Amino acid sequence: MRRVVITGLSSLTALGEHWEDIGPALHAGKAGIRYMPEWDEMSDLNARLGGPIDSFKHEKAYPRQKSRSMGRVATLMVYNAEKALEDAGLTDDPVLKSGRTGVAAGSSFGSTEPVRSFVGFMETGKSSGLNATSYIRMMSHTGPANIAVFFGLQGRVITTSSACTSASQGIGYAFEAIQSGAQDVMLAGGADEFCITMTMVFDRLYATSRRQDDPQHAVRPFDESRDGLVIGEASGILILEELEHALARGAKPIAEVVGYATNCDGSHISQPNRVTQEFVMRQALQSANMSSDDLSFISAHGTGTVAGDIQESHASRAVYGDKLPFHTLKGNFGHSLGGCGAIEVHLGIEMLKEGRISPIANLTNVDPKCAELDYVMGESRQVSSNAFASSNFAFGGINTSLVISNYD
Repeated sequence: MRRVVITGLSSLTALGEHWEDIGPALHAGKAGIRYMPEWDEMSDLNARLGGPIDSFKHEKAYPRQKSRSMGRVATLMVYNAEKALEDAGLTDDPVLKSGRTGVAAGSSFGSTEPVRSFVGFMETGKSSGLNATSYIRMMSHTGPANIAVFFGLQGRVITTSSACTSASQGIGYAFEAIQSGAQDVMLAGGADEFCITMTMVFDRLYATSRRQDDPQHAVRPFDESRDGLVIGEASGILILEELEHALARGAKPIAEVVGYATNCDGSHISQPNRVTQEFVMRQALQSANMSSDDLSFISAHGTGTVAGDIQESHASRAVYGDKLPFHTLKGNFGHSLGGCGAIEVHLGIEMLKEGRISPIANLTNVDPKCAELDYVMGESRQVSSNAFASSNFAFGGINTSLVISNYD
């Protein structure tokens, strides 16, 4: 099997775009979550908090001729793809159009605005608001499809529209495509644009935080006082590359993908299952030919929901024990759905290189129903720079786990 390294990284988050801005905020325990006054008129919505990327104006990112087929979610992904290719030194490389470069990425859904236009047509029979690209902006694979067209990629396109595992499955399937020899370079990751509909999804499940007066401390993963999640917005693209291909062109690998696994619960459409979560974590370690002793820390899913945190903590305890530093970024960003797996790997790599991981934001008293783990609380923690595991879990019972190693 061929070795797969990461040679480029780019993310957009509610706390910034660059590690120089995001890192200090994470180490200080800050959150990119705010009150949403524009939702005040939504009488049947209990939640009033969100974590949008207010700094990114997708309408101005590209000329209209290039962006007609892109809604916000596709624009987020294309922007990150452009920056990641620059970071990898691949912007004008012939490999992009050789058939040996592909994309594996996804989102929970496409853009919402064209959906409203189609609903308007169904209700009134009038097609105002609809045009030739409405479906392209709405379709669930709008992100990877637009990336492929924008950069002229002619390799495989793997679309991973699997809710909260969209990005982590994208990275995992990209890893497998290169490892097997099918591709040499893959753009991998995911995103979701901020939309009130996703907040309503979790509101109907009684899974959203009601801490309207305290946005900075609303999301409290693994804390006994947690009362639910907040929907955030994020996007991330990583450039995965076969090691020898990267070295031959003089690239400097940033990190290495060494393990990946994905499975499904096969039992309930939305309730997490610690048994299959434990199994996917073990599979990823086996894929990496590693044990928990080889890891520096765990990047948890940690949404801040009552059932989710309990199930994940016990699965993690069974696989990693109680001595491995354990943290999550959801307290900082909220739940960014299709984007979370990408930014958690990207920012995990930055922390691995730094040898210091941020604390779990807002965790002060661990829920006694959660398993005993080495929760990183209060302040950042010095760690080794060897490797980390990152797991995500999604509706449909889809589970993923990735193992990322510092490149040596």
